[in-house]
Amino acid sequence: MATVVAIITTIVVANAAQTFTTPNSAFVSYSLAAGANSAPITPATNRSVLVMGCCTSPSFLGVGQVSLLSTNALINWVGLESAPSAAITQGVGSAAGTHIVFMDSLHKVSIQVASGTTIRVNNGDTVTRTGNVTLIW
Repeated sequence: MATVVAIITTIVVANAAQTFTTPNSAFVSYSLAAGANSAPITPATNRSVLVMGCCTSPSFLGVGQVSLLSTNALINWVGLESAPSAAITQGVGSAAGTHIVFMDSLHKVSIQVASGTTIRVNNGDTVTRTGNVTLIW
């Protein structure tokens, strides 16, 4: 009996396979005047994408992140807004300007939907803001 179990276990283990792939990433820096939007950013389509953004402007530091899925017509996301009022953010949208996540301490700099397949950074404050956005898929 022990021999049969060992043979079956060996067969199952021999057939198990795990594939490791090197993740892809994109890094976008921004320096946006008051009220400005970045150029559209195109996340990978039909796969989960981790989107992390931060504001590096002194006195407005912050970070927000979402897991995002971009299809051919809609963007879906769930994640966490920047502190100090951190909260879950979630949604689905294709309309330009739809809020995805805040990246600064005053909740003025955000990642927004730019189209059904792209996102953008928006500076809703009255002063220039700087930072970056990283996408990993």
